[in-house]
Amino acid sequence: MQAFTKVIAFINENILWGIPLILAILGTGIYLTIRMRAMQVKKFPTVMGATLGETFKSVKKKGEKKEKEKDKKTVSAFEAFASAISGTVGTGNIVGVTGAIISGGPGAVLWMWISAFFGMITKYSENVLGMFFRKKDKNGEMNGGPMHYIEHGLKFRTLAIVFSLCCCLAAIGMGMVQANAISGTLQGAIAGDNAKLAKIIAVITGIVVVLVTALIVIGGIKRIGKVASVVVPFMAILFILMALVVITVNISVVPKAFALIFKGAFSFRAVGGGFFGYTIMMAMRYGFARGVFSNEAGLGSSCIAHSASENKEPVKQGLWGILEVFIDTFVICTLTALSLLCVAVKTGAYDFTNVAGNTGLEKNFLAQFAFHHTFGTVGTVLFSIMLPLFAFTTILAWSYYGQQSVRYLFGKHGKVAENCFKVLYVGLLMVGAVVASDLVWQLDDMFNALMALPNLIALLMLGGLVVKITKNYFARLKGERVAPMLSADPALNAEFLDALLKEGEPSVCEEMRTLLPKIEE
Repeated sequence: MQAFTKVIAFINENILWGIPLILAILGTGIYLTIRMRAMQVKKFPTVMGATLGETFKSVKKKGEKKEKEKDKKTVSAFEAFASAISGTVGTGNIVGVTGAIISGGPGAVLWMWISAFFGMITKYSENVLGMFFRKKDKNGEMNGGPMHYIEHGLKFRTLAIVFSLCCCLAAIGMGMVQANAISGTLQGAIAGDNAKLAKIIAVITGIVVVLVTALIVIGGIKRIGKVASVVVPFMAILFILMALVVITVNISVVPKAFALIFKGAFSFRAVGGGFFGYTIMMAMRYGFARGVFSNEAGLGSSCIAHSASENKEPVKQGLWGILEVFIDTFVICTLTALSLLCVAVKTGAYDFTNVAGNTGLEKNFLAQFAFHHTFGTVGTVLFSIMLPLFAFTTILAWSYYGQQSVRYLFGKHGKVAENCFKVLYVGLLMVGAVVASDLVWQLDDMFNALMALPNLIALLMLGGLVVKITKNYFARLKGERVAPMLSADPALNAEFLDALLKEGEPSVCEEMRTLLPKIEE
């Protein structure tokens, strides 16, 4: 098993997650940012208003009488966001960030920020394309994702099949990683150094995760969205508050923590030579790999959940993608890194600057180091509750991504294949809970890389279409009379326009019905 883990690690570090893929992810983000004129900066107030702002308004009106019956085949924009961010905000934000600091040094955090800055527009583009090319099945359910915009946008079905296969593997790998993180956290909190007790806890954890996941996964995206919309805000707020307390208590060393991040990102200290130097190479490799693992920008996974939204405007749902990456990396990942580094600097317990000498450090244990040091037993207990919640919601989201990929691959036989996938996915959670953590992390890194490649090709080729859809939306908001670009399917485009007119959306008017045929030309 150790030899197999080393082989996978070698493939990840030297081939899949080497400089070429890092440059591909970064290059795609830079290209889209230039074409969209740094929309993630210029339109950030619009992002906040159109996402969280509208959500808070809808909460205030919750007690009012509903004017229309909600479509039972879709989820609300916030539930789609909650489902997507539950797949995004997971152990990658805590254990993954800790692992990046151990393996790549504190400098990995800066590379995570850089990947996230450009990743905001990458994920926006994924969501826009996912919404624009989504399809309604015979049951009235909306299905979308990179496989749809690769096939119908690029007209390249073979590549769409490759993406779907990789997504299935990545979903299984992600589920195993999250189950492993839950198991590792509970083992550390309860068993300590007792190996026998740790094994028992791993088995019990696996059984519980399997049973609870099975109950929720059966309900599909509606049930996943409902659970995520309750659990995600709770766990995120609790984590943010605790991390802020840790940082406040150690406020005097915050400048030193930031200094470690910036120095580590550009350190040319070499171990065995190399153009970039060992330290900077490791910081880039783990910063980007864990950054993408955490916020999923470039993978195309979360737009599968966003495509099930009741929202009719691709751009409006796309804005949730920008917010998603911002919360995931710039808020939660940053708080994780600062908490860990501040306590490490204050206590002198760990020196993360020696990347080559960090191989013996255990990321599951270190992830709760700052909370245990600051809050004692209470911190360990709360951490042991939070991390499983982070991990569990990610398990639910990725089960849906895998199901949608299977449904696409098998077409009319998709329902049977989807049920088979559910059984396989849930069963392998048990394996993830009991095997060594390094192996499952390395496997999922590999699957994520394989999944990213087809999606990046599509984003580069369809970037012009994203610009066109975006300009179309903002032009309509300014009052221009242009045909709405709501869907690549003319029938859905007309249906969505009718729905928006009934809802009184300011971006559309009755006159636009006569303009719709122009979109087919």
